[in-house]
Amino acid sequence: MGLNLMPVPAKVMQTEGQFRLSDSFKVAVKGDVSDKLYHGVTRTLRRLSRNTGLFFPQGTITAESTVDTTDFIVQCNRPGELVLHEDESYQITVSPQVITLTAETDIGALHGLQTFLQLVDADSNGYFIPALKIEDQPRFPWRGLLIDAGRHFIPVDVIKRNLDGMAAVKMNVFHWHLTEDQGFRVECKTFPKLHELGSDGFYYTQEQIKDVINYAAARGIRVVPEFDMPGHTTSWFVGYPELASAPGPYQISRKWGIHDPVMDPAREEVYQFLDDFFKEMCGLFPDKYMHIGGDENNGKHWSANPEIQTFMKANDIPDNHALQSYFNRRVQKILAKYGKKMVGWDEIFHSDLPKDIVIHSWRGRQSLYESAVQGYPGILSNGYYIDLIQSTDFHYLNDPIPENAPLKEREKKLILGGEATMWSEFVSAETIDSRIWPRTAAIAERLWSPGHVKNVEDMYRRLEIVSLQLERLGLTHEKNYLMMLRRLTNNTDITALKTLVDVLEPVKIYTRGEQRYYTQFSPLTRVVDAARPDAKVARHFRNLVDSLLTNNGNGNGQAQSVKNYLTRWKENHERLRMTIKKAPVLKEIESISEDLSVTASIALESFKYLENQQKADSTWIASSLEKLKNAKAPRGQTELMIIPAVEKLVRVLGEGGN
Repeated sequence: MGLNLMPVPAKVMQTEGQFRLSDSFKVAVKGDVSDKLYHGVTRTLRRLSRNTGLFFPQGTITAESTVDTTDFIVQCNRPGELVLHEDESYQITVSPQVITLTAETDIGALHGLQTFLQLVDADSNGYFIPALKIEDQPRFPWRGLLIDAGRHFIPVDVIKRNLDGMAAVKMNVFHWHLTEDQGFRVECKTFPKLHELGSDGFYYTQEQIKDVINYAAARGIRVVPEFDMPGHTTSWFVGYPELASAPGPYQISRKWGIHDPVMDPAREEVYQFLDDFFKEMCGLFPDKYMHIGGDENNGKHWSANPEIQTFMKANDIPDNHALQSYFNRRVQKILAKYGKKMVGWDEIFHSDLPKDIVIHSWRGRQSLYESAVQGYPGILSNGYYIDLIQSTDFHYLNDPIPENAPLKEREKKLILGGEATMWSEFVSAETIDSRIWPRTAAIAERLWSPGHVKNVEDMYRRLEIVSLQLERLGLTHEKNYLMMLRRLTNNTDITALKTLVDVLEPVKIYTRGEQRYYTQFSPLTRVVDAARPDAKVARHFRNLVDSLLTNNGNGNGQAQSVKNYLTRWKENHERLRMTIKKAPVLKEIESISEDLSVTASIALESFKYLENQQKADSTWIASSLEKLKNAKAPRGQTELMIIPAVEKLVRVLGEGGN
C-alpha cells in the first residue's frame, strides 16, 4: 500500500498485517525519559483520540501514570539537547500485536511520534496502522522556518500554531525575525524606548518570548532570534537616534524596501550600546546561535557622513563593504563574549571572521558553496522564499546539495541545511498560514529525506493529505480561504467567486509591490490575499491537458474532465457579475473573470478541432494566441493560471492537430 508520510523516512520496509486500534489502546514510556517526552506522548495520544473518536483509558502520561502494555512502547536512551547535530534518529516497528518506537534521544522519539500519527489509516473495520519497519534520521541538521514579525506583527497564538506545524513535519529551527525598519518587536528592559517607541505597541513581552521558547523546546525546536543590523534599523533610531549614521529625528517606516538609515560603525558608544543590548538578549534566548541579519545596507548614510569617512581613512578601511566587515567583527566579538555564535546573511561573509559563524544564503548555492570551500558552515534559503508565491515543486526540487554539487565531502558537511523564509510585507495573522502551508511541508521533506526522494507527482499526492492533517493542528491555510471569500462577497453565495479564485494565484517574486503602492497599513483582505500559491485546481487542469496531449487525446476520460472544467469556466463570468454588483471590492478582478470565460471558449473550440482531427485556420490560431496573451496580464495583482495549458492546445492545432 502507498504510505502518506511526509517527510519520507530514510528506510521503510512494509510487512504483512495491521495493528488494529481500539478503545483499550495503551502507551508505555520506558528508558531515561524526560518531561518533554511524557508531554509529547500525551499530545500524541490526545491527537489520536480526536482523530479517531476512540475513548482511550489513559489521560496525561507521566512517570507515575505510565503503564505496562504491549500495545505501543516508546523507549529512548537519554534526554536530548536542543543543539545543532543532536541525534534525531528513531526506529518504528509495527506488527499486528505491538508497536515499538525507539530512539537515542527524546527529540528523535518526538519525530517518531509524528510519523506514527501519519501512519494511522482506516477501513470499514476501523482504524489501523500497517505492519512495517522504519529506520529514520534527517539528512540535514538545520531545518528551519523564518517568520518575520517586524514588518507586520505576528501574534503569539499564530507563532505557536506554526510551531505545531513545524513539529508535524520534523522541522527543528524557528528563526524569529524580530526587528525591522517597520517595528522593534522585543521588550528590552535595558533600553525600553526600543520597544516603547519603535513598535506601535505591538511587541512580545519577555514572558511571552520565554513561553514561545518553552513551547518550541517541548516540540524539539530551537528558537534562533534575528536582530537585523546595521541596516533595517529605522525602528531602533526612533528611541535612540544617537545610534544612527545620520541625524534624526526618526519615525517608524511604513513602506517596504531598502532604506537608508543605518547604525554608525565609527562611534564606540554604538558598540557599548550593542554590548548591553546583547547581554540582555543572550540571557533571554538560550540557543547558541544568534542572527544579526547584515543584509541590504546601501551605505548612503555612511558615504554622506564626514566623521565616518574620516574614521575609514584613519583605519585604512577602503570601502563600505570593508566597513561593514569591521562592524560585523565587533558584533561577533560581543556575541562570543556572551557565549553565542553569529549567523548572518551572505553580506556578512569575510574571511577574517572565525570559522564557527554561519552564512545564511539568500543569494544562492554558489554563494553558499564559496563560503563552504573556505571552511564556513552555511544554510540555504535561496529557492525557499515562500513569500515569492512560487510553486511547491520549485521549492521541492531545490536541493542544498544536488548530486552534481562541486564540493568535497568535508565541504558538504558544512552545508547544515536550509530555511523557508516567510517575509511579512504581504501577510497578516489571517493569511500567513496560507503562505507557509502546505508548501513548507515539501521543503521540510527536502531537508529531512534522502536526496533521491524527489518524485513530484507522489509529493503532491501526499501533500494533499498532509495539508488536511496540518489543519487539524489549528493552522488556517485551508479554512480561512472560504472565510475570506465570504467577506469579499458581502456574505453572499461564494460559488462563482471560488470558481474564479481557484485558478488564480498572486503575482510572483517581487511583482506585487511593483504593481501597486503598499504600506504597513494597506489592507490584506482582497482577492490577491485570498488566492493561494500553487492553485490546486489550475495545476490539476494543466496536468490533465499535458496528459491528454501526450496520449493524443485518448486519456481515460481526461478529455471529458477537461471539458467539464472549461464549460464551468466559460459560464462563470455571468454568474460572478451579479456578485460583483453587490461587492465593489471585486471590481478589480472583473476583467480577469471575463478573460477566464474567453480562455475557456478558446479551449473548447480547440477541442472541436482536435476531436475532428482538423488543423485550425491560421487566422483563428493567431487571434486566439493574442487573446490568451492579453489574458495573461495581471489584474488585482493576480494571474490566471490555466492559460499555459490552453496555449498548448492552440499550438498543437497549428502543428496539425493529432
